[in-house]
Amino acid sequence: MANSLTLDGVSAAYGSVRVLEDVSLTLGAGETVALLGTNGNGKSTLIKCIMGLLRPLSGRITAEIDGERHELVGKSPEEIVDLGIALVPEGRRLFPKLTVAENLLLGAFRPKARAALRASLGYCYETFPRLAERRRQLAGNMSGGEQQMLALARALMSAPHILLIDEPSVGLAPQLVRHTIAKIGELKETRRLSVLMAEQNFTQAVKIADRGYVIVHGRIAFVGRSAAELNDNELIRKFYLGL
Repeated sequence: MANSLTLDGVSAAYGSVRVLEDVSLTLGAGETVALLGTNGNGKSTLIKCIMGLLRPLSGRITAEIDGERHELVGKSPEEIVDLGIALVPEGRRLFPKLTVAENLLLGAFRPKARAALRASLGYCYETFPRLAERRRQLAGNMSGGEQQMLALARALMSAPHILLIDEPSVGLAPQLVRHTIAKIGELKETRRLSVLMAEQNFTQAVKIADRGYVIVHGRIAFVGRSAAELNDNELIRKFYLGL
């Protein structure tokens, strides 16, 4: 069934500081949508609003999961995760003193994920062989690229329908960025996930995005209906390509 996400007129602030202004976007079933913007333009704030970590000042956030609609504003992060919406946070946020295997098992805490725990664990180890090799290693002793793999795999352990990924390229070497983005792109094919990826690395993001949005100063400045439209946009050329 369809698993989608709709934001309609979402505004948000931290105290008196307005961060998002009247943001509307959609994530369709099976799509990979890029939310593009440089640091400080509101990408992470938008992700926090979706996940219930920050309550918007106004607007609606609606998810359709297996054909049933859910209003997310007012729900707790736990309730949102339990619907089948998972987050790979910026900075990875692993448990550094727990092993790879222990971090993965913690990702499968929602009831529906527990039922598929063994299959999900097998999928994660197959998708990220390095994690299988290092399942007993402490997460805090892994490289940045390995930690990003683990953060992504931990989110997959919750058996999500919708996956939110916040700045997956931060702190990674260019080769690891390419590898990580490519793995995210595979999820649409192998897991039929709907993926919203907040990213400032435009060049890599458009390689896997079906379409995207550019956010500037908390507002949607451009909507690209395809990767080609994103590549041809003057705003993209100015902010990302230096042309």
